Amino acid sequence: MNVHLDHIVLNVRDVDRALSFYTEVVGLAPERLEKYRAGEVPFPSLRINGDSIIDLLPPEIWGGGEPGEKRTNVDHFCLAVDAASWPALEERLKRAGVEYELGPITLSGAHGDGTAVYVRDSEGNRLELRYYE
Repeated sequence: MNVHLDHIVLNVRDVDRALSFYTEVVGLAPERLEKYRAGEVPFPSLRINGDSIIDLLPPEIWGGGEPGEKRTNVDHFCLAVDAASWPALEERLKRAGVEYELGPITLSGAHGDGTAVYVRDSEGNRLELRYYE
């Protein structure tokens, strides 16, 4: 099975400050920034490499919360598998009793639109699993 890290989703209080850090300090390239600024997409992304991106979710998506309030910084991470491996992965999830929180649905990722499901791992972390056609 071919697997790669597709994306990580960060809950950020200040999208512009996070963009500045990841572009100017870390050196990542922004993606969908113009569409985000125009209100065409709900959040911008940053390209890590050819296979992986970071999505920056603004407070209106994840709920914000007051400063000092306990919150999760990482919303979820996503692993992508090759389409041929998807049926076997679904079968292993079913055998393990892992229920989908969401999906299957079509969502945008590091390689465009793909089919995705959301599950929780054994520690309660939110994991998106997906494949691209």
